[in-house]
Amino acid sequence: MDRLQSMRVFQRVVADGGFAAAARSLDMSPPVVTRLVADLEEHLGTRLLQRSTRRLTLTEAGQSYLNRVRHILQDIDEADAAISSKTHELSGVLHLYAAPVLASYVIAPLIAGFRQQYPKIVLDLEVDSRPDPSVEDYDITMMGTAADFDGDVVARKIADSVSILVASPEYVKRRGAPSAIEELPAHDCLRLNWSSSRSIQWPMWREDRPTQAQSVDVEPVMWANHTDTLLRAALDGAGITSVALDLVAPYVTRGDLVRVLQPWITGRLALYAALPSRKFIPQRTRVFLDYMTEKTREGSHAALAACVGC
Repeated sequence: MDRLQSMRVFQRVVADGGFAAAARSLDMSPPVVTRLVADLEEHLGTRLLQRSTRRLTLTEAGQSYLNRVRHILQDIDEADAAISSKTHELSGVLHLYAAPVLASYVIAPLIAGFRQQYPKIVLDLEVDSRPDPSVEDYDITMMGTAADFDGDVVARKIADSVSILVASPEYVKRRGAPSAIEELPAHDCLRLNWSSSRSIQWPMWREDRPTQAQSVDVEPVMWANHTDTLLRAALDGAGITSVALDLVAPYVTRGDLVRVLQPWITGRLALYAALPSRKFIPQRTRVFLDYMTEKTREGSHAALAACVGC
């Protein structure tokens, strides 16, 4: 039995949620994947996975073994990458996770430039909206959070931003722009919502007074848990919405949207890259983090400059 191969197959079966899915990822036949995991269980003398017709779950021994296997394989990959980087171009697959808005506006714009510098690094990006993705399953998990985020994960801050209120010129021409936050309830508001509790309070801060928050009660004409949907609706004149400055700056610069109620903001945000471990970071992960940090912060500075006085 090739124990290292069996360990990699076992980890992939867990990550993909089944033998057939793992077989497709590894370009193996399902019987070979099943046999390798069975051989590993026989070698260890214990069952690692509970199989049923509906799902696959880890046993207690399987979970413990998986935690160790991840570190072992990371050690091996890091050792290979360290030696390879001295004699060859960096290569391999970089596994990324991002919510749709981060995938579209943060990751996608970086790919062409990054691959020009590192053409042998392949990016495997999973785009999903899970509220609590498994950080251990990816090299980098992108997280957009409040600026005061203090989660129990290993994470590197990529950039800071703020959320601003915007509307289309057509909406402003038709309905006018609010001149004070007290006028906001009379307008058509489009709100982002991530939970079943739809609060009517819209917290707001002045950019020059970050500690003095006020709340405005608004009855939105639309709720959505998808930023792009709200942005598209605002572009089409449906109302006023709150969007991260870095995302909306190009639209404001082109005149497709206008900022309203400046200098009020609706939140302070931070972009983090969560890592499975502080100790084991492959070189290809490091170079992508450095590239993303540099380019994203350049974009943040450009967004701030574009919106000065907007």
